[in-house]
Amino acid sequence: MTQAQLGARAGLSQSAIARLERGSANPTIATLAHVVAATGHRLILAAEPRRASFDEGQLRERIAMTPAQRLATFTASSGNLRRLTRRARRIGD
Repeated sequence: MTQAQLGARAGLSQSAIARLERGSANPTIATLAHVVAATGHRLILAAEPRRASFDEGQLRERIAMTPAQRLATFTASSGNLRRLTRRARRIGD
């Protein structure tokens, strides 16, 4: 199906279909559903929970610490990272 044919079926211009295909348009869900319907399909949207982008267990552990404990843990981690960085440079040289 050409852009012109899809546009005619969906009641949109060929250039509007081209903008949708290029990703340069910001259509509503209703417009997308209408265009998809013009192809003989149905638009289905679903919401799924996202996984956290961090370790929730580690966050709970940190929250349970006192500020002094968190600072000591951060200082130790920072030192470990510095040592690893120095070693990585030596190996890569």
